[in-house]
Amino acid sequence: MKRLRPTLIPGGYHKDERGTLSFNNNFDASNVKRIYSIANANKATIRAWQGHKIEQRWFTVVVGVFEVKLIKIDNWEQPSKDLEQHQFTITSNSMDILHVPAGYVSSIQDMVGNSILLVMADYRMGEIKDEYRFDVTYFDKH
Repeated sequence: MKRLRPTLIPGGYHKDERGTLSFNNNFDASNVKRIYSIANANKATIRAWQGHKIEQRWFTVVVGVFEVKLIKIDNWEQPSKDLEQHQFTITSNSMDILHVPAGYVSSIQDMVGNSILLVMADYRMGEIKDEYRFDVTYFDKH
């Protein structure tokens, strides 16, 4: 079975006297079935660690900057605490899209305040039971 890794799909923008147009012409949205946004209460809030064994996600920043950390889970009942973390900083400057394959948990933090993260998923709400959560400190390096 192919083990997918998180991938940043680069977007871009065009600016002229009328304003700015952000785009991502490399993103294939044909698998997207659900869209929602996340706005953390403040910069100190860290939404961690939540993920999916089956569902994949795509993240893009609409406003601001987010730091996203991802971990591939080895055992969903009791994951190892020293798993590799992938770290991405995503900004609203261009419409970069972070693909999070199935099998990962994420940590999401607003880095500048009042940021908005757009999340796309390949399953509808309630279509499958596939949500896993671990304490925010579970994967801390000691």
